[in-house]
Formats: sequence, structure tokens, C-alpha cells
Amino acid sequence: MAFVLVQHLDPNHKSALAGILSKVTPMPVSEVENKVVVEPDHVYIIPPDKFMTLSQGILDLVPREDTARHFMPIDYFLESLAKDQGSNAIGVILSGTAADGSKGLKEIKSFEGITFAQEPQTAKYDSMPLNAIATGSVDFILSPEEIAYELAGIARSSIYGTKIADPRKIFTTSADELKQIFTILRKTSGTNFSEYRELTIQRRTLRRMALHKIEKVGDYVDYLRKNPAEVEALYQDILINVTSFFRDPQAFETLKRLAFPVIMKDRAPDEPVRIWVAGSSTGEEAYSIAIILMEFLGDDAVNTPIQIFATDINEILIDKARAGIYPKNINTDVSFERLRRFFVKVDGGYQISKTIRDMCIFAKHDMVKDPPFSRLDLISCRNAIIYFGPAMQKKLFPVFHYALKQKGFLFLGSSESIGAYANLFNLDDKKYKVYSKKAVPTPLLPEFTASEYVASTIENREKISRSSPGANLKFNVIEEANRIVLGQHAPPGVIINSDLEIIQFRGRTGAFLEPASGTLQWASQPCRCRRDTHREAT
Repeated sequence: MAFVLVQHLDPNHKSALAGILSKVTPMPVSEVENKVVVEPDHVYIIPPDKFMTLSQGILDLVPREDTARHFMPIDYFLESLAKDQGSNAIGVILSGTAADGSKGLKEIKSFEGITFAQEPQTAKYDSMPLNAIATGSVDFILSPEEIAYELAGIARSSIYGTKIADPRKIFTTSADELKQIFTILRKTSGTNFSEYRELTIQRRTLRRMALHKIEKVGDYVDYLRKNPAEVEALYQDILINVTSFFRDPQAFETLKRLAFPVIMKDRAPDEPVRIWVAGSSTGEEAYSIAIILMEFLGDDAVNTPIQIFATDINEILIDKARAGIYPKNINTDVSFERLRRFFVKVDGGYQISKTIRDMCIFAKHDMVKDPPFSRLDLISCRNAIIYFGPAMQKKLFPVFHYALKQKGFLFLGSSESIGAYANLFNLDDKKYKVYSKKAVPTPLLPEFTASEYVASTIENREKISRSSPGANLKFNVIEEANRIVLGQHAPPGVIINSDLEIIQFRGRTGAFLEPASGTLQWASQPCRCRRDTHREAT
């Protein structure tokens, strides 16, 4: 294990840190010069007035930028560490001011690395540890002495290193144990992780094993059964998805240039712009789209109804997204003008303005299992599909095609594509993965049962909770009662609007009809709808 110390140093004075540390450790300590190959059991210190990165095991120095506003050397290094070392990376945030290092820890955890923060009570300056902890990405919150003890234990663990980097070595004989983990997670969360990308699940399971120094998968299964808190921790680890404001800025500019003019062309004044951000995590993606749409609309924004449905299966992330509060270091991703216009300062950071928050409805929703939204102008699902297996993708892309309007757009991450579903979407921008819907029939959708989460209730629930804070609990009780009655006693059917367009499928309708683009294709029997089931779509 090698140690790299990145500290906020005065750019105009030479650092004496290397000399100080060399007196208290037998390991060689040196201030980094450019292109240094990292060796085990060595300590490396960043020089003043520099950024530092790690690439292929080599430390590189980068001149500091002129503006101090963007000087985040710890984030800069930790993000490169995560990309270079993956699951072997360990990040530690110690005493310090501001929020440098918080983004870097999130990046390390997303690559299955391990993260620490100093216990704030033991820190002379607690801002950096507190901001790191607030991200929800910290594995251990300990005193410096306890951090050293844990690091030594991790270094001695055989599960750390080669096995966590190549999980197939330990899971080749443990297929049954992996299935047992899937079963435990499904019973607790309702999510079927067996359809997720198996290698991702294996790596994040082994990361949890490394934290607890558990060597065998079977022993970890037993540990899960005895510790419900660990089941929740594994669930959160599997679902972690690093995001940021305007991630890949040119992609957002491309969306603004290609999609928005088409979406707004010949639009009726009272027709809302409807957008679905699937896998919204902590909300940065949804808010970024809202901001660029406001910028595109200019003076017309005030008279344009906008509905952005932002969904995720992780309720903890949904709660954070709904609050819309972010640390100060978002100023590395958000321009000063956007901070001034779309954010307000709060203790420790920034909050999205109420105007933007009111456009965005955050709710728990499984994009594969739960009924989709409909009549959408845009679906953004970035950096989520890469974690899905082929079976999930086979279900997902027809759902997206069905949910979009005839001139709707699909926005994916830079490393994602529609794969075998090029028959459903046109590729409008290859580099930034902007697609438009093709005018072809939608393949048969998966059957969404009435007992599952109903997408159309999300908007109504949000309106009720905003109008009357005490009404939310009452509405939840009513919603749960409706869910039970529908799931156990209601016949299959559909909800349609005044144009006879299907808004939602309820129950198993496959024996009666199957969805297609624009019109219905009738199956073995006709389906008759009672007049009292016909209502306007929300």
C-alpha cells in the first residue's frame, strides 16, 4: 500500500511537510516531482501550487489554475485515483475547511473503492469531514488512530486487491451464494438484482466483504441474514451512481441544439413540456435539464408549463434530490452565472431555486417493473443502462419507445447505446448519444400488474403534499388501500383519455390487447371499458 498526501498549501512558500513526516515514519517520504512511479510503502506529498493526478501508476503534476475558485486539488487527485486504481483505491478525508475531497470520495466509491472520513469531533477543522460524510459515500468515520488501524487490517486482508479486482476468481464456485444474496436483497427491497450486470454486483458485494474482512462469500451470506443493516448497506452500494451537474457539458449543449427546437416547434401555449429523468440519483441530472431548458426558452419560460418527472428506486437518493441542497464545490461544475440565477446560498452550500424545484417531481419508481410515464417529449437515462443486463435492456427500450411522443427524444450516457434496438430510434448525435423516436410500432411491453407501483399517481401525490403538508400521510394510507384492492380484486383494464389513447395498463391485459404505436392491435377477444373507468389523463 502506497500513501499520497494532498494538502492545501500556500502557493508562494516551499513546503516543509516532507521533512516533518520523515521524522515520524520509517517509510521513505518525498515531495513529488513530475512522472514519479508509485511504489508500495512509500509516502508521496503534493508540492505547492500544483494539481496532481495518477495515471497507470505514475504521479503527474499539473500547473495550478489562475483562479482559486476552482482549486480543488483533493477532488482532482481522488477522481484520477478512482479511475486508475478502481476497487484498489482508498480515499481518506482528514481535518480541513470547505468541501474539497467530497466529490472525489463519491467517485472512489462508485469504482468499488473504500472511503474514510475523520470523526468531526476529533478534527481541528471539521468542514471537510462533515461535507464528505454528507455525501453518503463514506464507509468509515473514525479518529486518525482508528483510521490507521483499519487501513492496516485492509492491507492484510486477502479479499482486498487481486480478488476484489477480479471477482470471478471467488465467485466461480459460489454461484449458489450469489443467488442467495439476490434473494435476500429482493425480499428486503423488492428489487430483482439478478437481471443487473453480474460483474457489477459481484464487485460491490466483494467491496462489502473487504470492509468487514470476510473472506468467503458463504460467510457473507450468513452475515447478511443476521444483520439487516448490512443488507441495506449492500443495497445502497449496488445502487450508487456518481452524478454531477452538467456532467459532460457538451452533451447538454447538443441536447439544447438538437432536441429543444423540435420539442418546442408549433407547440400550443398550454401544452406542457414533459420530461422523464430515469435513474435520477441525487437530482443533479434533472435540475441540469431544467436549467438548460429555461435558458433555451428565455423570456418564454415564464409562460411555458414544464413537468420533469425524476425517478429512482433508491428512496434515500430521492429525498436528497427533492431537497436540492448541494455542497459549495459544485462551483467546479456550475458557472457563476448559473449559480446566481438558479441557486440560493444556504449553510454549507447551495440550494436549487424554488422555481426550478417546482418543475421537478421526484418519486420512487422502477423503470423496468413499474408502468411508464406517457406522452413524453424527452427521456434522459444516462449512466444507468451500463449496469443493466441484456434481459433488463430488452424490457427497457420498448418502454422508452412507448412512453415518448412521436417526435420525442432519448438521451443516454456517453458509454451507452440502444444496442439491438436501432429499429426503434434514430441516432441524431453519435458522440453525445441523442436519439429520436422512429415512427414504428412499439414491441410488446412487459405486463405491469396493478399491485405494482403506479406511475400516474406520482404527480397527484406531489400536488397534494405541497398544498397541505399534513395530507401526505392521509394520501399514503388511501393509496395503499387502493393498491391492495386493485391488486387482489380488480380485473385487467386500461386508462384512456378523450382521444381513446391508452395512458396506463392495469393488470395483465395481454390476453385482450397489446400496445402498438398510435393504434391498438386487438388480440383474441375484444376489451370493453366501462364508462366510469374513463377519465382524463393527468
